[in-house]
Amino acid sequence: MRDPEEATDGPTDPRVHPEQSPGFGADHAGLEDIEVSREGVEIGEATPRELAATDVSLIASDTAEEKLERLATGDAVERQRAALALAEEERDPAIVEALVTAGLHDEESDVRQFSVEALAKLGGEQAERAALQITEDDDPWVRAEAVVALDRLDRERHADRIEAALDADHHAVRRNALVSVFKRRGEDALEPLLDAVDDESERVREWAVHLLAGVDDDRAREALRETAADESEPRIVRGTAARALEADPGRFRRQFTGALDRGDTTLPGEDHLNRQPDL
Repeated sequence: MRDPEEATDGPTDPRVHPEQSPGFGADHAGLEDIEVSREGVEIGEATPRELAATDVSLIASDTAEEKLERLATGDAVERQRAALALAEEERDPAIVEALVTAGLHDEESDVRQFSVEALAKLGGEQAERAALQITEDDDPWVRAEAVVALDRLDRERHADRIEAALDADHHAVRRNALVSVFKRRGEDALEPLLDAVDDESERVREWAVHLLAGVDDDRAREALRETAADESEPRIVRGTAARALEADPGRFRRQFTGALDRGDTTLPGEDHLNRQPDL
């Protein structure tokens, strides 16, 4: 279980941390009392091998050249794993070029997504140019990862592109942009946060009320009180708003971490899956 006092970057995705899912730990009288629906969550089928695509330990002994070969010629699972594994290599022009090619042109959206994630970790001007292009990808989750990449690479330099993503047509892109804007602007992000409280997506609204915990303003508190009392809201949104009301804004902002530094350390509230991103 996650320590409730531990600093986090926001409500985790229930598919990543089940203990944060709606209804976890509650004593329900029956199945009808359990709220299980979440927008954007689809039930599908995946093989054990596909589910292990992020396990880079399986190719840890490969050389960089072997990983590059997997990225170029492997099947979808091998290409995904190779893209993530290449992020742990020293930055090399051949590696960056291969990831740029995969991020822009691979036929599998997961490979493109993992490739832009890897580029963000490696950094550099070529990675930034590619991430900017990938914000126009056909797949919304790839676009969402590109926003994460821009935030990590240089959120100040790419502030205009990130803020434009607040109006994106997919909730994951809007949510990632909102988190980045709060990281950069702090309490000055009040207006976009208040706008996001009325977003059509419950996931964006959940993050908006979570981030309002870091704004010491009467308008923020009023929005949180209204959301916490709104019976039409999903319980996870209402509960997040109620917890935000109890938070100390200054402490919240101090605990709200930025993007990961290059390395293996995962900070509280961050993950490497970005099935919902690690902002």
